[in-house]
Amino acid sequence: MASMDTDEQSVVLPSSTTSGLSLSLHPLPILNISEHFTRLRLQSQSNSPFVLGALLGTQNGREVEIVNTFELATEEGSDDLVDHGFLVSRRDQYKQVFPSLEFIGWYTIASLPTSRHIALHEQFTGYCSTPLLLILQPSLITPSSSDITGQTLPFKAYEPTIEIRDKKTRSVFIEAPYKVETGEAERIAVDWTAKGGGGSTSLESHLQAERAAVKMLHERILVLVQYVTNVIAGQVPTDHTTLRSLSALMASLPASENKGFREEFNTEYEDVQLTAFLSSLTKSTNILNDLVDKHIVLTVGSRDDRTVPGSRRRMGKQGPMSMDWQMHS
Repeated sequence: MASMDTDEQSVVLPSSTTSGLSLSLHPLPILNISEHFTRLRLQSQSNSPFVLGALLGTQNGREVEIVNTFELATEEGSDDLVDHGFLVSRRDQYKQVFPSLEFIGWYTIASLPTSRHIALHEQFTGYCSTPLLLILQPSLITPSSSDITGQTLPFKAYEPTIEIRDKKTRSVFIEAPYKVETGEAERIAVDWTAKGGGGSTSLESHLQAERAAVKMLHERILVLVQYVTNVIAGQVPTDHTTLRSLSALMASLPASENKGFREEFNTEYEDVQLTAFLSSLTKSTNILNDLVDKHIVLTVGSRDDRTVPGSRRRMGKQGPMSMDWQMHS
């Protein structure tokens, strides 16, 4: 009885059953699913949060490529009911940006597929005849292993099928082998991410140099302030040459707290803002003028199209009336 129960609970066919699917997995779905799982685990403070998302890609016969993913929502109060309105909305949004990508399956986090995944899987058959299932298995992650190149990704792909047993059918999964395929742009992006987001960019180098210069300037100003303080306190002898140099340095600085300087600065700032405003207003006026010209062209053209046949009809109707007037006259 125990073995029968185990067989009934298993929804994955044995490894002797092979899938003829040629599946390619791109790096972006791997990064998206890993980030989704890590974020929910930190937010829920749980090691096994419920993760659900959709797979986007292309399919040509038995050749399938998983190119992108997006997260899915469930109905409030039940993790086993997919929010189909949210799914359709997000799918259509991605379709506008990536017309070639189709909904080809879904992903979740688990050790192995169960009957719960079968129930979830049935809800996606309306969007794809044979939706794939991609599972992230955190239990397969072995960070202690020193052979990084020998490690396998903790992902398993499954293809749905129907099993006939004792004249009864049931939905099951077949494990489908996959290969990781990367393009040149993806390889650059993954390498950039692996290096910590490009820490050696020119912008960061420039900002680091600016920070070092400001820090050095601040330290030297503190030295001068400390010197003047010690001179006033009588702790160091007075050096008039140094004090004259400090006085000349202070005099060369802009008088930012002077009332006249502040008024002049505000006047120039207002002039610049007014110039920018006038430029924006002129641009908006030109755009509005072009729009009015186009509207006039369309309106006059459509009015002419309506006026010509109408005048002919009116002339045709006035013909007999003019004859009557001639007869009466």
